[in-house]
Amino acid sequence: MAAPADAEAVGSAFITYYYQLFEANRPALATLYQDASMLTFEGQKFMGTQAIMGKLSLLQFGACKIHLSSKDFQPSVSGGILVFVTGNIQLENEAALLKFSQVFHLMPFSNSFVVTNDMFRLNYA
Repeated sequence: MAAPADAEAVGSAFITYYYQLFEANRPALATLYQDASMLTFEGQKFMGTQAIMGKLSLLQFGACKIHLSSKDFQPSVSGGILVFVTGNIQLENEAALLKFSQVFHLMPFSNSFVVTNDMFRLNYA
């Protein structure tokens, strides 16, 4: 199991990389998922890289800016890392911010990590 310091370092590096790609180069996110990866996006479930990337490429917005409010990391009992973030999405040419939360489960794979589970929700208040 990864030590807490490792979970924090890996998780922090992962979300920096993930959200840079999400903002500017969403197709490159495909390298982070595998055929067994699962995404739940606003209650819709997708399994496998192709289905996940299909969903992410069809989002109704293009460029955006992610502003993270909180980041939490835990080593999981399965040897992976749980990542929980909250924040705001600012869509291009929009002043309003959309609040969101997202959970990732990362697992070691070939000297790196892959996303095995990804859950995303907009937070409506």
